[in-house]
Amino acid sequence: MSINERRSLWRRAKPYLAVFDPPLMLIILMLLGTSLVTLYSASIGIPGKIEDHLRNIVLCFFVMWVTANVTPQMMMRIAVPAYTISVLLLIAVALFGTIKLGARRWLHVGVIDIQPSEFLKIAAPLMLAWFFQHNAGALRWKSFAFAAVLLLAPVYLIARQPDLGTSLLVVAAGFTVIFLAGLPWRIMLGLAIAISCYLPIAWSHMHDYQRDRVMMLIDPTKDPLGKGFHIIQSIIGIGSGGITGKGWTHGTQAHLDFVPERTTDFIFAVYSEEFGLVGNLILMLMYLLLVGRGLMIAANAPSFFTRLLAGAITMIFFTYAFVNMGMVSGILPVVGVPLPFLSYGGTALITLGVATGILMSIQRHRKLVQT
Repeated sequence: MSINERRSLWRRAKPYLAVFDPPLMLIILMLLGTSLVTLYSASIGIPGKIEDHLRNIVLCFFVMWVTANVTPQMMMRIAVPAYTISVLLLIAVALFGTIKLGARRWLHVGVIDIQPSEFLKIAAPLMLAWFFQHNAGALRWKSFAFAAVLLLAPVYLIARQPDLGTSLLVVAAGFTVIFLAGLPWRIMLGLAIAISCYLPIAWSHMHDYQRDRVMMLIDPTKDPLGKGFHIIQSIIGIGSGGITGKGWTHGTQAHLDFVPERTTDFIFAVYSEEFGLVGNLILMLMYLLLVGRGLMIAANAPSFFTRLLAGAITMIFFTYAFVNMGMVSGILPVVGVPLPFLSYGGTALITLGVATGILMSIQRHRKLVQT
């Protein structure tokens, strides 16, 4: 093969290979590097975690690359089928789902169990962005009411599983689309009043363990050796890190098994104990850069659809980080939300890979999309 032929082959392949947005990619690599360092310490005595996490990272980058090659026009075409199939899978979970740890969240397909609620983190904002794009010229209050139905239908099915954490993430992403589409402030004020009035009714319909989580948020010391034990130990772990931390692999709360789920939902407590306040500030800076880059991509997006979708994806990143750090720190109820790109977990990491790929696709195709 001649030099010219090789150059021609690279020129043809380059648009499909060089699809990663450099600033976004750098931030993701820093977070994943931090994840590997923290998970190594958190998983001491738990064989196989690092190897599995490396495999999940490879899968994350693969789905990120595939998604980044999907054009925004193609995303619009698959929005309705993706949403419809995801909702049908949620209905199938309600009827035939597998029960684990008291929750019906999984659907057994072949030799694996899938969690369809994870799909809605992407499918719901995708569908809402498609809906507002197709009604951009005639948005009325009925449009926002119908969009609310599109969002609340799957959220209701997810909340019944029960899965408060995932339903919260879907609501955050979906509401961001509705808000950015031009939701009037008077409607938002009415919603806030309606939600406030509904809270006492919602309390009576909550599961016992959900009410316990709220009560432990108010005062975990009421049951320090029972329901409040884990959150107390998590707070102790964060506080004991001090300014600079105890040092990598020297955290006692995690290694003595006081911190629950230390490789997944509570990995922030492990990180805080070992790297202290300085490490926390660096980690928060990385998340601020991630959210900032997402907002920049949304601001520069060339169409109504891509702006709404990029804004919703960015809100997913923010909600993941804010809710996880809040619940581990004891300022929010424990709802089972992982720390993005840091926690161990294949499904969540792949979902984040798809979300990042969407942002990269919007940034990559911004000159090709007609406004």
